[in-house]
Amino acid sequence: MATPHITAEKGDFASAVIMPGDPKRAERMALQLMPDAKLVTDVRGIKGFTGTVNGKPLSIMASGMGQPSLSIYVNELFMHYGVERIIRVGTCGGLSSKVKVGDVVIANGAHYEGVMNTFFTPNVHYSAIASFELVRAAAAAAGDDPHVKVAPIVSRDRFYGVSEEENLALANMGTLGVEMEAGALYGLADKYDKQALAVLTVSDHLFDGSPDMTAQERETNFQKALHLALAAAHC
Repeated sequence: MATPHITAEKGDFASAVIMPGDPKRAERMALQLMPDAKLVTDVRGIKGFTGTVNGKPLSIMASGMGQPSLSIYVNELFMHYGVERIIRVGTCGGLSSKVKVGDVVIANGAHYEGVMNTFFTPNVHYSAIASFELVRAAAAAAGDDPHVKVAPIVSRDRFYGVSEEENLALANMGTLGVEMEAGALYGLADKYDKQALAVLTVSDHLFDGSPDMTAQERETNFQKALHLALAAAHC
């Protein structure tokens, strides 16, 4: 039952999928978590794996970069493969003084810049909100860790060309980070009556002058976020 972008057959995916953006990160997570991981799809370098964690089925698949790329895979997973929940594990840029590089944000909502969600509710500003059950499970797993925050982020289609004024306005409204995927994920989860969450490591900060994570650090420094995502995947 292959789709245009996924070569897996029906039943190859677990009901819960962890979805980093980077294909290398997806493979690293799969090999770390699932000794029995099986490669179930590999189209255009976007790999998907299925195995078990503590006896529970889990799939891990990359989304690629940006909301249009993520939307292709999320649509197909929800429509054709029986997936019930997708948890994005990725990075974000820090906007607020409330977060530092290395902190983790459980994104309970995503202010949205783009067009992917505008078709769902004509004439209404759709609110892209994470699934409460998944937020609750991830927050409970974090406990009282001061380096984990539950707060909104912003999902943009632009990486370049955003003014400091725009970002400061969002920070002043309690927005902790900026990334490029969660808003569309939340919209599609609502469309299909599924569940979604994004758990994001702050890899750089737009205002506090902290050194950015290197490309290698971005690929490997996801352990805390992954732990919280697993709690949400199997809650």
